Amino acid sequence: MPSTTSSPGSERLGDDAVIDPRATLCSRLGYLFADPTLLELALRHRSWCAEHGGVASNERLEFLGDAVLGLVVTDHLFRSAPTTSEGVLARRRSELVSAAALAQVARSVGLGDALLLGKGEESTGGRNKTSILADAMEGVIGGVYLDGGLGAATRVVLGLLEERISGVVTGEVASDHKSRLQELAAHRFSELPRYELAEEGPEHQKRFSASVRVAGRTLGHGEGRTKKEAEQAAAREAADRLELEPGPVAPPAGGATGEGPDWDVDRAGSTRGGDHA
Repeated sequence: MPSTTSSPGSERLGDDAVIDPRATLCSRLGYLFADPTLLELALRHRSWCAEHGGVASNERLEFLGDAVLGLVVTDHLFRSAPTTSEGVLARRRSELVSAAALAQVARSVGLGDALLLGKGEESTGGRNKTSILADAMEGVIGGVYLDGGLGAATRVVLGLLEERISGVVTGEVASDHKSRLQELAAHRFSELPRYELAEEGPEHQKRFSASVRVAGRTLGHGEGRTKKEAEQAAAREAADRLELEPGPVAPPAGGATGEGPDWDVDRAGSTRGGDHA
């Protein structure tokens, strides 16, 4: 285990006792690293590395963890549902390994508190950013695989995703949020959702963000490693929000085209994009 005497985010209780977020993370993962340097590597965001002499970031470990995660989830879904079609299995896997899902898991185990971030990311809420958390979660999974093998990685992954797997299989967690939102928008406003996309990062490691507007309002934002994943995350947020509102709701001034004034202020200050529904 890493030392519990001083690490970023440690909380001091009294004069001597210190809670190390890495120790908390390991406890919630249910895994003790034989080589703690692998955990440290998994938690190093590139912004921190740039401020500390260009040491290695978690990006290579994230690459490995992504593959391990995909294998474990695919194998589990394949074995546990022998009569389920390939298309359904693919949708379930996509839901389970999405950036939004991984970020939720990361938050549940306190991964954000243990991250090593540069000052810029720290000051802009990097410890709670979906993309950073999802990448670091994959880095941790890659670290577990190198440290303890595929068996250890399988136990950790399935332990983390147990409830979500159950929800996806039973239908409690919808895989196609864009279709769900489209149905809500058509029923309430007689129009389709409109998506706007943005991208950043090098060609081999693109990150996408999406916002979705319905009846003149920006109702959802999402991030992902693909355009589809980002749009699904945005659609999920928007659909969840609409389902909590009494309906049907009248569209804003300007009719159902969404050309009237916004009801809500866009968080990203974005302009209208094209349709991707």
